[in-house]
Order: sequence, then C-alpha cells, then structure tokens
Amino acid sequence: MEYLLGTDIGTSGTKTILMDTKGRLIAQDLEEYDVLTPKPLWAEQWPDVWYEASKESIRKTVEKAVKESGVKKEEIKGIAISGLYGGSGIPLDAEMKPVRPCMIWMDRRAQKETQWALDHIGEEKLLQITHNGADPYYGYTKILWMKNNEPENWARTRLFLPPNDYVIYKLTGEVAIDYSSAGNIGGIFDMNDRVWSEELLDAMDIPLSMMPQRIVESTDIVGGLKKEMAEEIGLWEGLPVIAGGIDCGAANIGLGVFEAGVYAAAIGTSMCAALISDRPVKGKGLIIWPYLYDAKNLSYYFAGGNTAGAIIKWFRNTLCQWEAENQKNGGPSVYDVLNAQAEEIPAGSEGLVVLPYFMGERSPVWDSDAKGTIVGLSLTHTKGHIYRAFLEAVAYCLRDAMEATGEDLGEYILIAGGVTKSKVWRQIFADVTGYPVVCPIYDVEANMGDVMLAGIGTGILTYEEVKKWQVLDKKIMPDEENHKKYNEYFRLYKNIYSHLKEDMKALTKAQEL
Repeated sequence: MEYLLGTDIGTSGTKTILMDTKGRLIAQDLEEYDVLTPKPLWAEQWPDVWYEASKESIRKTVEKAVKESGVKKEEIKGIAISGLYGGSGIPLDAEMKPVRPCMIWMDRRAQKETQWALDHIGEEKLLQITHNGADPYYGYTKILWMKNNEPENWARTRLFLPPNDYVIYKLTGEVAIDYSSAGNIGGIFDMNDRVWSEELLDAMDIPLSMMPQRIVESTDIVGGLKKEMAEEIGLWEGLPVIAGGIDCGAANIGLGVFEAGVYAAAIGTSMCAALISDRPVKGKGLIIWPYLYDAKNLSYYFAGGNTAGAIIKWFRNTLCQWEAENQKNGGPSVYDVLNAQAEEIPAGSEGLVVLPYFMGERSPVWDSDAKGTIVGLSLTHTKGHIYRAFLEAVAYCLRDAMEATGEDLGEYILIAGGVTKSKVWRQIFADVTGYPVVCPIYDVEANMGDVMLAGIGTGILTYEEVKKWQVLDKKIMPDEENHKKYNEYFRLYKNIYSHLKEDMKALTKAQEL
C-alpha cells in the first residue's frame, strides 16, 4: 500500500491528513493558533507559528498512522502543502529569517498605497497586465505599505515568500513560488504571460529580486525533505515535497474540480467563491489568479467575504460563554447548541439582517470602511435568532458573489469548509441562493486537494484516477418557499449596506479622532 500526505496552513490552524491511493482517510491532526490584530483592520502572523504548527501536525498525523493503522513511513510517497493567502508574503532577510510578521489577506491597512496605485499606474493598466485592480487586499499594496512605513524593515528585506512556500523552504531548503500564490499578489504579476511584470515592478520601485524567480505548477516537486526535518517529523530523507498553492484553490481540487465551468465556494475563516474558467469572465471586481491545475490555461475567478467563518467564531467567543463553559464540563458543543436553536427559527430570522463586514469587505463590495451590522433587533429576538441571522449573512454574501460573477454557474454549486458540518447552514445556503448545494463527504477538502496534487506530482496517481474518488455527498435541494422569502431579505441586505455606506465611512473617521 502507498500513502500521501496533505498539509493545509490555514488562518486559524494547520491541518495534515494522510490518505491511501484509493482516497481513504487514514489519519489527521489539527494545530490551532490565532491572528494578531494590533490595530483596527490590521491582521498579521509570525511565520514560525505556521512552520511549527506544520511540523507538529505532520508529525502527529504520521505517528497516528503508524500506531493505529500500521503504516510504514517508507510507504508514504509524498506531501503537498497549501496555505492561506499570505498577502504581502513573508519578508525575509539575507539569512532567510523573517523581518516582521506577515501581513495576511485579511489586513486592510494599505489604503494610501491603493490610492497611489490608482493615481500613478491606473486601474486600466493594472487590469490590462494583471487582470486585477487595486485594493488593500492585494499583496502588492501591502508590500508598498511596508516600503513606505517601515524603511528599516524594507532595507533588511531580500525576499517575499508566501506561507506554504516558506514552510516548503524550511523543509527542503528550496525556494519557489507556485503560480496561484504569485498571481494572487496582484499588481506585479502578468496574468497574460504568467510571469512577474518588470514594467509594474519598476513603476512601484520594487526590485524583481524580491520575488521568487522559480515559479512552479502546483503539481511540481519543489525538493526533497532534508535529513534533519525527516528525523524530526517521522518521515524519510528525500521525501518529495510538492508545491501546492492557495488553500481555497486546493479545496476546489479536493472537490474534484480539474476543468473549466465549475462554481465552488470554499468557506473557512473567509469565503472564496469561484468559477474556474479557461476564458475571460465578464464579472466586475473579481479577483483572478492561475488555478492549481493546468495553471497556464485555467484561471480562478472569485469573489467572496473577508469574514465568513470568522464571524461565527466571533459570535461563539463573544456571546456564548455559558455554552462554552458547559461544553468544557462535558455538555454538547457550542455549535451544536446554536445550530439546534437556529433550526427552530424561520427563514429571515423574523426580521433580522446582519451585514458580515467585520473586517471591511473585498470583492465584489471593495470597501475597507464596511462595518459589521445587525439590523432589526427587538425584545422578541433571542440568541438563536441572532445566530441564524449570522448564518444567513454569510449565505447572502455568497449570493452576492455569485451574482457578481455574471455567468452561467451550472446546475448546482459546490460548498466546502467547516460550514458543511452544520445541517441548518447547508440548507440556508441552498435556500438563499436558489441552487442545489453539494458538499464533500470529508471535511478535509483543501488537504484532500493537497493529497491529489501530491499523487499527481509524484506520478503515483493520474488525473483520471483521482477523478474517480468518491468525494461528494448528495445534493441539498432549496426550499422554494424559503427562497422566495430570501429574495426579499437579500434585496434588503443590499439596500441596508447602500444606505449605511457613508455613515460607515464616517465611523472610520470618528475612530481616528
């Protein structure tokens, strides 16, 4: 028997799984951590948190597989590593040591740099070369922020490397970047030729040498596991380490998406709802980068929420202390209690609408000043009502992303992520969007995508073989009556933001007083 590992470095935790070549899950481990938010709209993480969590999750997964399933380390043939969108990338000095924490996708501090890019380069030029616009979301604006605001750190920086590529470097000693991670930096990556844009790098005064020069497919072997690393995590020296890529793209791979014309939403801390296409998509304001399979021809066109699962975690941590304490004492999980309450509440939460903009918002709203909002509260509403309204808010966000794409999205949509554990939330997604929803059988989609990429990269598996894996569950059909009701609530969701938009900007200014 042969086995493969898949490690996904997420915003709030790193998970590793081990599967056999038939797609059966053998062992897994999750290591959790937090995001640093030292100021409003700032979000950063020290890269060694990712590195240590990756090593620990790999080590524990291998240990479980050996002890519980009799797997021999020599039977493990490869590992692929995906990761969160690391925004600016990790700034590394001449000795490949981190200069400062990495400004991740969630960070929206680069407002002035965004305006500078629009004023001095222009949206038309950016779209022509990179297929992306200007916004604090993009890594290149964060790089410019560091250049403008931290000259000492800028002077020390020699290279920017995304989270998964940094961990791969630490494991193998090899420096590379996959196409999806390069394209998602925006601003400085030529999507037409799939290379760094020297024209735009020069315009921004960013040295080309700061970008990894080896750009690889997500199925490429970057290098072999170093001896000391192999000993530390229980594997063998020289084990092939495959590039992987951006985690939401890996989640799509884990859903079996290897060709154009499929719409899938990967919903974790944030939401990335994307159409895979081999031709330009007409939707406005979408984020675009090369896909994790056939990166020269396929592109990932996505919109989605800056905060999705993040607001549900916020709700749990902020408003559910009693339920959390009860769980610690042997009671049901907080989420089981909340989901049971939400299931008893009718569609629309009896007049509540939540705007899920707890860290501003990216595509298609593109508003750093957007605020999280609860509208419609009365004395009759309970915690269950509010929780359901939070679930509905993420579903409205998905529908907004789907409508922004402006294309035929097919007969159903794929949804992956922790949200799929909730029966009531799965139904809400179907009812709000009006589309049948299909979810994965296992809640390991990004990791499963990594396993598939590792299998193809090592030659142990073929594209045709992984396509046969049974990874999807049954369709969840929308309730037509609920969908009609949600049509009105979605209209209100859009209108409420429109009416409050200027006041939200004023609130941002008021915070600065």
